[in-house]
Amino acid sequence: MGSVGRRAASAAWAPRAAAAAVLTGGCGAATPGAGPGAGARSFDPAAALADPKSHTGPSTAVVAEAAIEPIATNPRPALPATVTDAQGTLVTVTDVSRLLALDIYGTTSRIVFSLGLGANVIGRDTSSGFAEIQDLPRVTPSGNTLSAEAILELAPSVIITDTSLGPWDVLLQMREAGIPVVVVDSHRSLDTAAELIGQVAAALGLPDEGAELAQRTERQIAAAKEAIAKAVPAADQDRLRMAFLYLRGSAGVYYLFGSGSGTDSLITALGGIDVASEVGWDGMQPVTDEGLVAMSPDLILVMTRGLESVGGVDGLLERLPAVAATPAGTKRRFVDMDDAQILAFGPNSADVLDALATAIYTPEAAQ
Repeated sequence: MGSVGRRAASAAWAPRAAAAAVLTGGCGAATPGAGPGAGARSFDPAAALADPKSHTGPSTAVVAEAAIEPIATNPRPALPATVTDAQGTLVTVTDVSRLLALDIYGTTSRIVFSLGLGANVIGRDTSSGFAEIQDLPRVTPSGNTLSAEAILELAPSVIITDTSLGPWDVLLQMREAGIPVVVVDSHRSLDTAAELIGQVAAALGLPDEGAELAQRTERQIAAAKEAIAKAVPAADQDRLRMAFLYLRGSAGVYYLFGSGSGTDSLITALGGIDVASEVGWDGMQPVTDEGLVAMSPDLILVMTRGLESVGGVDGLLERLPAVAATPAGTKRRFVDMDDAQILAFGPNSADVLDALATAIYTPEAAQ
């Protein structure tokens, strides 16, 4: 790639890299699958609180750790597969025998396993910690930073990634070494899960399997939403007003996520009122005291390690008095979930919704 192409690719990557820095700043590696997954419960709307606003105290949402069910056994990719990736680069994949699928949430690797090509995966990112992949070597030895040496040592035949990991020069180096690198869309939400699955599947020569997996994922999400709707109060004034707060105490980072961040689709699916989108809060922005108090959330969603980084609920209320002034702060109504799961928006999205709904509407079952 020439210098002009290199600059253009780097420029395209920079905005998403900045967002990724927010999501990883001041935090060690997440360890999905290391929590008490075996204790997770399936959401039962019949056991839901009559008044969701009445509950006091925090809850942890735990996704049940179930084995991945591939959509196909020993699929036969149609190769070569030529795709135009999310950055407009034409990429031809001729060999999927040694796969790396890398992103900040471990979503692309889960998609690969769900397509039936898990046996071809040779390494993982920090966030990919599900049982089927956790014993493979990491190519992000320092948090979420890609290591060129670690990748080249594994000699991948293709890399599927997005712009949430860096540095970008490492991926350029892989391309210059002759390794096909397919960049999929980094914009994630429940509404784009099927599209992301399709992008990964097309690059691996499995468009039919991708379509089937996308359909299965959408059916499961729809079923989860239907169950959750049964627990949501009919009147808008009785629905929970929710906010998603991103915390990294060691770095002094406190962001409120709004429309277009993906959390808006999550909150809507959970039957909540997204207070950030309600006031036109776009994307990820530093939280303001006045804004948060005015939004008046009844419940605040957070990442588990983020909450730990500020010293738990007590530490958060001490660091951000504005949070303490909200109904959520007054009732200590916080729901935390593993950093690598809550915004993954992949094949296990329905399980994420199920776990969050349990923590929100049947909090006693989440304990």
